Amino acid sequence: MQNDVRVTGGRVRGGTEAGLAVFRGIPYAAPPVRFGAPQPVQAWDGAREATRFGPPPPQSGALGTDALAEEGDDWLTVNVWSPDLHAGLPVMVWIQGGGYAFGMSGLPEYDGTNLARGGVVVVTFNYRVGLEGFGYVEGTPPNRGLLDQVAALEWVQHNISAFGGDPGRVTVFGESAGGGSVAALMAMPRAAGLFKRAIAQSVPGTFFTPALAADITRACAAELGRQPNELAAVDHRVLPAAGDAVMAKMAQFAGRWGMAAQAQIPFAPVVDGDVLPTTPWGGLTGQVDLVVGHTRDEQRLLTAMSGMLGHITQAQATEAAETFGPDPRRYRESFPDPEQLYEVVRSDWLFRMPSLHLAKEQLRAGGVAYLYELTWPAPGMGGMLGACHGLDVPLVFGNLTAGSPAMLIGELTPEAEAVSEQMRTAWTAFATNGDPGWPTYDTGSTRIFDLEPAITAYPERLSREIWQNPPSVLDLT
Repeated sequence: MQNDVRVTGGRVRGGTEAGLAVFRGIPYAAPPVRFGAPQPVQAWDGAREATRFGPPPPQSGALGTDALAEEGDDWLTVNVWSPDLHAGLPVMVWIQGGGYAFGMSGLPEYDGTNLARGGVVVVTFNYRVGLEGFGYVEGTPPNRGLLDQVAALEWVQHNISAFGGDPGRVTVFGESAGGGSVAALMAMPRAAGLFKRAIAQSVPGTFFTPALAADITRACAAELGRQPNELAAVDHRVLPAAGDAVMAKMAQFAGRWGMAAQAQIPFAPVVDGDVLPTTPWGGLTGQVDLVVGHTRDEQRLLTAMSGMLGHITQAQATEAAETFGPDPRRYRESFPDPEQLYEVVRSDWLFRMPSLHLAKEQLRAGGVAYLYELTWPAPGMGGMLGACHGLDVPLVFGNLTAGSPAMLIGELTPEAEAVSEQMRTAWTAFATNGDPGWPTYDTGSTRIFDLEPAITAYPERLSREIWQNPPSVLDLT
């Protein structure tokens, strides 16, 4: 069955799938001017077919999207799954991760069917990544990827009622770079009033100064034989290769880019004083209710992807503690096993302690915060990854057999379905009434997601003691 809806720009025609009204590839902004801020969507005549995802933005070759990128430059599109076009339901807007370097809303792991069946309208969208979204070029708007996200949320405010959504009950949720984006939006004046609640999953602590971001952009431009102010003239399909080339040799820049180089992170939101006035750990208003948390073994997936899992030497573990830990001695004394030391230090620095401190900042700002940790170990890939980074994505969406993160689940089991049900129920309950089902963090409570769910004190006590201060903005060294 076809469904016609009028939105900003004209009419769109979606379909019906699994009892849901589904729309894909709806423009929320015009095809972007290179390195420019998003602009209002261009009107069209007649009913626009909304049955296919829009083309992904230019991005790292990590996902093999070169062929897809040839479909066009109409990257800024949204997708909607609705149980009822007339019901006034809560809305959940997903922001995907990908290290701010890759990611697209059309991946099967982000299909909104299972979440929408829980009584919410689900929205996903594309935003610019890599140099297009986060490269820092004088004379162009910084944080264009974040500005795209604001434009998508503005589209939701103006149009979601036509899809059966309540614009007064919008929850943004995201994981990894998506979780960092959620945290950034909470600190951005331009995003104020565009959402009521937020769920930040595995928030990375990486935010750059303009000086660091500009220096990395210069290195990317040099890979193309250009100056930064000439990048807008470069074919958009070529730009991601420059970012990939710089990331492949970031170790050479460790003396200049510091932890960003040592962790191989070329892109992140820039604390520019305007679009993003401050980091989330110093700029929340407390006006948006928050669920925030992380997985127990965040780093293990990244270590496996680098081929180092099971091969960490004492020297590598000690270097990680010295580089990323605020108290290297205490880390070394508490975790004598090099694999565990490397895992805990890097998990804490990149995801676990930034997530914890976001909850703390939310309380300081007078807001409502709920804290969680996912400890259910991933049975896929031989069970070697534990409760690793990204495991929460298939569990939250209920897509346990579709998309690359489903490899972490492996064979579908009743246990996986049970943990997924726990997380989906909590997320949709929070979006619906502001209560995910456990006490707020100011009571000292943390929700544990596992086969045996629990409410306890925050489990990572030692890490919390070591990390007294929130993440600092990464700068040139």
